[in-house]
Order: sequence, then C-alpha cells, then structure tokens
Amino acid sequence: MKVGTPILVLRNIDPAAGICNGTRLIVNSLGTNIIEATIATGLNKCDTALIPRIKFNTLANEGICPVDFQRTQFPVRLAFAMTTNKSKGQTLSSVGLYWHCHAFGHGQLYAALSWVRIPRFIKLMISSEISKIEGQANNIVFQEVFHQPE
Repeated sequence: MKVGTPILVLRNIDPAAGICNGTRLIVNSLGTNIIEATIATGLNKCDTALIPRIKFNTLANEGICPVDFQRTQFPVRLAFAMTTNKSKGQTLSSVGLYWHCHAFGHGQLYAALSWVRIPRFIKLMISSEISKIEGQANNIVFQEVFHQPE
C-alpha cells in the first residue's frame, strides 16, 4: 500500500463521521499505527479520516484455531475492485465487470449494472466459455401458491 491508493474500510469505525464498512478512501499518509485518508464518496466526501490498527482476538473455543492468539492489523483492503455484494447501495460513475463464469442469478446482472449513472460508462468483459447462450432462463412458478385452500 502507498499514498494515493484507494482502500475500502472493513469495519464500522466511526459511523457519525462516515467511516463505516464499505466506505471508500484515498490514502494520504501511512504510519505504524494509523492511516490518514480522505473519504472518496458519500456525504462526508473530502473529509479526512484516521484509521487505527485494531486488535483481533481468536479464541480456541470458537473452533477456528486450536490455540488462542491475537493479531493487530488495519481494517482495510485495497479497493481497485470490489465485489458485487460490496457495491450494493453504491451509485457509481463507471463500472467494469469481468464475468468469467455464470455467477449471477436471475436479475442480479441487471441490479449490478443499474448502479451506474450513465449506461455508456459500463464496460463488460465476458469469458468466451460463457459468451454463448446454452439455454434459456426459465422462471419457476409454484402454482400451489395461487390456489387458496377450501
């Protein structure tokens, strides 16, 4: 990570200041125990945010690891790309979607693309294996739902 890198916050640090899970930031400076960044989106855009290192405890009785341990890390990740789930609720100026396998259920592709303000700023890269339509999407309707019991 370096100055100018876009990052994504992974924890609710200060919701009142707009530093929540999913907030996008641009790194201004990196310290040993703190990251200074500028909020890139939302109501608090252009505000300065300080992201501290956080201690994470893992206990043996949680079943994840056979021993107790503690680690300290920044609750952020690089944000050059984001998953479809992380992008929900965002309004984006442009989207590039790399579609390498059948990952979307009925209607999810429409939802993912509808977050872009201007349709001409949507770019799709579709793998050659899935670019051919193998079948038609079928809607499955359980007719029993529409019949009222007597």
